[in-house]
Amino acid sequence: MVAVAPWFAVFGIFLTRKREALKALVGNYAGIIINCDRAKMYFDGRRLQWCWAHLKRDFQKLIDSRDRQVKRLGHDLMRQQRLLFEHWRAHQNGEITWRSFQKRIAPIRKEFERLLLRGRSSGNKALIGMCRELHKHRDWLWTFTRIEGIEPTNNTAERALRPAVIYRKLSFGTQSAAGSRFIERMLTVSETCRLQNRSAFQYLVTAMEAHFFKQTPPSLLPPKETTNKKRAA
Repeated sequence: MVAVAPWFAVFGIFLTRKREALKALVGNYAGIIINCDRAKMYFDGRRLQWCWAHLKRDFQKLIDSRDRQVKRLGHDLMRQQRLLFEHWRAHQNGEITWRSFQKRIAPIRKEFERLLLRGRSSGNKALIGMCRELHKHRDWLWTFTRIEGIEPTNNTAERALRPAVIYRKLSFGTQSAAGSRFIERMLTVSETCRLQNRSAFQYLVTAMEAHFFKQTPPSLLPPKETTNKKRAA
């Protein structure tokens, strides 16, 4: 499991993906925005953004169905998803303002939620459950359109997890609590340094020197002037 912010990432290795593991990693920070898939462990979050990349895969599964009713709704939902990301990319590229983006999203949201209601009342078992869940928690689909700076997907976390997934496949994971803590910390250092464009190797050398000479270890937090520069940019 990983929590990713603009300047750092924190990894945790747990025996379960239950809600207790999430709380152990991020605590009860009230301001947190969790960009996630639709796993049940996230359902008590105060402010969530459900990942549209995961939704796209679900819509494609509907499109691939042999059931014509399911296939049609899949195409209709995917069409709205494509329109949504056309406007998102335009905003990201500086072609439209935040206000313009919000105005363009409003009719897309209205049509998308109408399609969810259509699926919920379709009588088709392949559609009812998914559409009911999405409509019930529909506000979590649009957090990124209300709060500027939130991403519509959890691709950032997926990219951060990739090295950890590769490591696990090659090494078969860890065999002890101490091993898990070591891997958590090494992954945290590696990804945090990448986010800050720092050398992970140099950080570890400096940290080991500080340990042997009984000095204060280097911080993984970026200098304030660095964060200020990024905000100004």
